[in-house]
Amino acid sequence: MVEAFVLWNEPNNLSHWNFHLDPHWERFADMVKRASAAIRKQNPEIPVVLGGVSSCDCDFLRTMRRQGVMEAVDAVGVHGFPLDWNHWSINEWPMRIAEAREVSGLPVWVTEVGASSFGAEEVAAFGLERTLSLLRGCAERVHWYSLFDLPPTWPAETRHKEAEGSSYYRHYYMGLLRHDGTPKLFAESFPSDGEVGLCQWFHFEDPRLEQGVQWMRDHNIRRIRTGLSWADSYRPNAKAWFDTMMTALADFEVSLTLCFTPQHLGLEPHHTSPPADNDEFAKFAEWAVCNYAPAATTTEQSHLEVAQSR
Repeated sequence: MVEAFVLWNEPNNLSHWNFHLDPHWERFADMVKRASAAIRKQNPEIPVVLGGVSSCDCDFLRTMRRQGVMEAVDAVGVHGFPLDWNHWSINEWPMRIAEAREVSGLPVWVTEVGASSFGAEEVAAFGLERTLSLLRGCAERVHWYSLFDLPPTWPAETRHKEAEGSSYYRHYYMGLLRHDGTPKLFAESFPSDGEVGLCQWFHFEDPRLEQGVQWMRDHNIRRIRTGLSWADSYRPNAKAWFDTMMTALADFEVSLTLCFTPQHLGLEPHHTSPPADNDEFAKFAEWAVCNYAPAATTTEQSHLEVAQSR
């Protein structure tokens, strides 16, 4: 089932939001508020989460608070990769979460955290153990990024690609499993109590979906964060793929991220562009909730209340 809708992904990161077109994130703030209203119109009970903020950037959260975004969401998502990209120590996680909670006044979901095995799997093993020991009981949700390594023939979602040097190639080694599905040395140490979720982006018609679902079932994973690409929604057979993915994930608690602008609907023809009309993204959000997280009918709600009372 869909546990929450997450609006966008790393909006403070140039690789995901082209902020030279929106230097004060005013368009972004308006887009989130409109999309949240559209979701609540169809299902007022489902949580709405501000899309994961890169590097747990509380200055960005302050900008969102000034622009009234915190009144439109139920939680804030934050990301952090201190062993690979962020300029702060892994031991700062509790302090970073506390600041984000204070700034936003909302629960904090760590919607992406991870450690690359680019240099050595032992480094990623340490990252997993230390990160989870710091975050357990600290954040309301934790989603480890990710289940699979990125296949070497696929592009990583960054602005400058190979010119970024090792920073770029670290993206390819974030999984518990290698790109061919074989487990890394620390895969079996991933918590099996169901409380720690995974963040796994399933690409359009991703051949890894079935294997990923089976691994998560076998390891008692309860929560997953993934996404529906607004840009992909204009591909041929998009609805069939979305249905396939969401059906496969039906037994999990899914934090469903909505992001990426169709080229023909952006201020510029690029998936990181702000939409030319924010109501178009709100329409996509409304479509997503109607298809994958509709409000329970009165009869369904009565059955649920009876079941919960037993």
